[in-house]
Amino acid sequence: MSVLTRDEAQTRAQILDVERYTIALDLTTGEETFDSRTAIRFTARAAGDTFVEVKPATLRSISLDGQPLDPALLDGNRYPLTALAAGPHELHIDAAMRYSRTGEGMHRFTDPTDGETYVYTQLFMEDVQRVFAAFDQPDLKSVFSIDVTAPEGWSVLGNGVAEHAGEGRWTIAATPLVSTYLVAVAAGPWHSVTTEHAGLPFGIHCRRSLAPYLDADADEILDITRALYDRYHEKFDEPYPFDSYDQAFVPEFNAGAMENPGLVTFRDEFVYRSAVTDTERQTRAMVIAHEMAHMWFGDLVTLTWWDDIWLNESFAEYMGYQTLTEVTLPRALHSVSAGESPFPDTWVDFGVARKGWGYDADQRPSTHPVAPDPDAVPDTASALLNFDGISYAKGASALRQLVAWLGEKDFLAGINTHFARHKFANATLADFIDNLASATDRDVHAWAEQWLRTTGVDTLTAEIAAPEPAAPAPNGNGQSWALAVTRDGSRPHRITVGTYDHALGAQGGPGRLALRDRFELDVPGDGTPTIRPGRRPALVVLNDGDLTYAKVRLDTASWDTVLTGLSGIPDALTRAVVWNTARDMVRDAELPPATYLAAARAHLPHETDLALVQGVLSFAAGQVVDRYTIPEDLPAARATLTDLCRDLIRRTEDGSRPGLRLIAVRHFIDAATQPDTLRTWLDEGTVHGGPELDPELRWRIHTRLAVLGATDEAAIATALAADPSATGREGAARCRAALPTAEAKAAAWDALFTDDTLSNYLFTATAQGFWQPGQEELTDDYVARFYPDAIALAARRGPAIAEAAGRYAFPAYAVDPMSLGTGTRALEDPDLIPALRRKLVDQLDDLRRALAVRSAVALAD
Repeated sequence: MSVLTRDEAQTRAQILDVERYTIALDLTTGEETFDSRTAIRFTARAAGDTFVEVKPATLRSISLDGQPLDPALLDGNRYPLTALAAGPHELHIDAAMRYSRTGEGMHRFTDPTDGETYVYTQLFMEDVQRVFAAFDQPDLKSVFSIDVTAPEGWSVLGNGVAEHAGEGRWTIAATPLVSTYLVAVAAGPWHSVTTEHAGLPFGIHCRRSLAPYLDADADEILDITRALYDRYHEKFDEPYPFDSYDQAFVPEFNAGAMENPGLVTFRDEFVYRSAVTDTERQTRAMVIAHEMAHMWFGDLVTLTWWDDIWLNESFAEYMGYQTLTEVTLPRALHSVSAGESPFPDTWVDFGVARKGWGYDADQRPSTHPVAPDPDAVPDTASALLNFDGISYAKGASALRQLVAWLGEKDFLAGINTHFARHKFANATLADFIDNLASATDRDVHAWAEQWLRTTGVDTLTAEIAAPEPAAPAPNGNGQSWALAVTRDGSRPHRITVGTYDHALGAQGGPGRLALRDRFELDVPGDGTPTIRPGRRPALVVLNDGDLTYAKVRLDTASWDTVLTGLSGIPDALTRAVVWNTARDMVRDAELPPATYLAAARAHLPHETDLALVQGVLSFAAGQVVDRYTIPEDLPAARATLTDLCRDLIRRTEDGSRPGLRLIAVRHFIDAATQPDTLRTWLDEGTVHGGPELDPELRWRIHTRLAVLGATDEAAIATALAADPSATGREGAARCRAALPTAEAKAAAWDALFTDDTLSNYLFTATAQGFWQPGQEELTDDYVARFYPDAIALAARRGPAIAEAAGRYAFPAYAVDPMSLGTGTRALEDPDLIPALRRKLVDQLDDLRRALAVRSAVALAD
């Protein structure tokens, strides 16, 4: 299949105006294919040649202006339109299209709980061609009218209000001008909760088997949706541009969500079957906020070409977190006054859960600017690789820094100018910067060059000393200290510096710290140290408030304070900055993994923010213990992690912090080296002192017992019979692949790389189970097999499975030079598709980093 190049898209956009698509989809023709009939009304500005894209199972007929064309002329996914005359045209295409099992195109899913079937579209980038014929590029916006024939008993959702005409026929209201990749249809026996807000119909939808769980959270989901909708209308001059707002939680969805206008699709793990923490609920709210922001950033105003994906994702990421903070802050204040737990700080979650994603991506060989040069994104295959931590987390961080430098008033004024000038059209980086510049006297163009066109992470280092004797103390009392900040990098930063003193005698003991003051600082400055009054603080934190994007290094005395007093820092966002500093230092081989674990052991029992607990524990378990710790130190590292989890469980026995207890129980299960406690919990159906075991905890225990060799196929089958849901099937697949037997590993490998029948979610679950720390003797022979098998698989099954293979089936725990060498040589294979190549480049760089950390530890010993 040919991928669309930027040059081809520019040429076609100069030739064509596309006015309207009239699409008829028949979903009643069988389990493998559906019928797709498309009429495209367009105008050629001048005579010439072009093409239309379609990926059919069978192309039955095609005609132009009433004249039949030869279906055999279809070349891959392109049908040539040659000698096209200038003027209006109408193209008709009738095809049978294949359903997908990989989350691309029209995905079909049958719920094992009740046998009901659901279909939905995911047309991002170039998968519209799997559903209907199209001139498939973002700057050829058009009106879309869609009719759907569905089985009786199904309901149909789309970008506009869908009306049922009887006998399974549905008509979806025509869209305004939107891009092809944003068209959406979802059909099945949905369970729906509907309401109205601001004169528009709002709805949330899920599979029938999830109905009780959606109903339990419906008020929360709709409440946050309404609050965000109202807050965006306070920020943006342009009103919400579509006729309804539906949110469908769909099965086996590859992303977190997709911003289809009027019909946002979410992975249905956000309909919680099991207990979750407040931070996880906050994550769901953030995704709702992110996707709603896209109604303006991406849907109303759309990028012209995929080099400007940051105009979609960075803005939705920043606006999602910022606007969620604004609508939940009043709730937090109310909760505090009512004596309840305050709502978690949204930006803490960003700092600990998202920002590291950006930092990691930006230090790999695959890094790219937030806004890459157009020549760096020559086609859709290369564009797909840029949906990463840079386009999301780094871009959002850059925007947060821009707001700190520009001021929110001017920032919003520039955004509203952008909407007004480009609504229902397309725009570029240059357009956006010009619109921002119209609202301020600051040099936004220079800022964009420094922040958006460069790569890598700057490092800011604090140096503290007594000032020269001639320097007077600012407060005149004879005491002062000097701060100099050095920068390794090229970007300007406006940061906040926080200074803290020991709070001796305060509640909590000598480990507590009290804020002395915060002050703003521009980096680089003129080279003159900043003189501050009073004695030298116990702790000086650069980027306090986390308003810029940079690694931070503390001075030696401050770092000593951190090791003893990190949990005593009063503000959670400051603690997030410091924990990220420790994380960066471990990854850069500047802090021994054992020291990080000791800090976690000392401070997490006193941590009050769940996002921090979850983030630190995840890094400690998944990276520090499983990848960075040398083999001889592993017993002690695992014991430290287990002791920490046991301590957190013990401290939450009174039921006062169920979220913290749930996190601790999950990590205790994953870290367990003996099966006895887990078996007891499973047999009794509860953790002693709570919580009771729900499906998520049961499958987590079954998986760990499988890894430890303390269960078998019969027990897994019994567990699946008790929970025959989709997540139960995934849990069973994960368990079977995790069993420490040669037969289990061979069967799992065959399912992953030979069978080709696993859906995207079952593939992921099987891959997650296969590679386990401590099973190296069983899996060593598969390390070399992974590369040719994954390369062949990706070529057969396409980008979605390629990404899953590179992410989950990679031999991440084979941390040795031989594994690195094998992988590096595999990058030379000419059959590597871009999606898999990118994942392998990133994974191998992480492997290289793990080896460097281990080497530094070994040398220190």
